[in-house]
Amino acid sequence: MGKVKTHRASAKRFSLTGTGKVKMNHCHHRHNLGKKTAKRKRDLRSSAIMSESMARNVRTMILK
Repeated sequence: MGKVKTHRASAKRFSLTGTGKVKMNHCHHRHNLGKKTAKRKRDLRSSAIMSESMARNVRTMILK
């Protein structure tokens, strides 16, 4: 029987915490930063925990 391969693009973008939650970085922090407020850019710097409904799909892609 075949094996499910790791989706390499997802593995580079997401990681798992010790309890199995999916950790991700925020988007919208690459360009056009002049029109965004300092508070918004500061909040985009930190990582976030993905919602559980979306995390189920990502977990299957990044687990070997």
